[in-house]
Amino acid sequence: MTSKLDVERFIDDLKRANRESEPQRAIDEVLARTVSDPAGVVAGLGVPNVAGLHTLHHSGDLTVLNVVWAPLMILMPHNHEMWASIGIYTGREDNILWERRGAVVEAVGAASLSEKEVFPLPEDAIHSVNNPIRRLTGAIHVYGGDFFEVVGRSEWDPETLSERPLDLDAARERFREANDRFENDR
Repeated sequence: MTSKLDVERFIDDLKRANRESEPQRAIDEVLARTVSDPAGVVAGLGVPNVAGLHTLHHSGDLTVLNVVWAPLMILMPHNHEMWASIGIYTGREDNILWERRGAVVEAVGAASLSEKEVFPLPEDAIHSVNNPIRRLTGAIHVYGGDFFEVVGRSEWDPETLSERPLDLDAARERFREANDRFENDR
């Protein structure tokens, strides 16, 4: 049965889960319950119509984003320096998992996430993201910290796979550019 996601209650549930002895596991359970009703999530958050990082909650110990990926959008390898959990409520998100190999990274695994799926990433994860379909993908991303203030985060050049400091403003610009392409293709 579909029921509209109560965003405030959802955030409260995540905050409580974040105080558990194993916070990521507890948050994964809350996230799994939530995305098990994709229509309810859409009713609560709205139909995804603009690619971007849409903040639902932001504090020093927990960040919750409604991430909307433009069709065929790719985000280069990057790390978070904190654990993260991803729950898909519409569309698909493909993640490539990477490991450091000297001065570069090497792909070591992949996960294709579809509606109703939750994917946890450990604190030391490096991943890239691709929306492989021709429509917007909506995902709730939960981070075990302040996503916007963490220092020491990295991204890797898509051609050379060499490491450089993460530029969050440049990442936001990639979302804007992808959204512009999506709007022009409509």
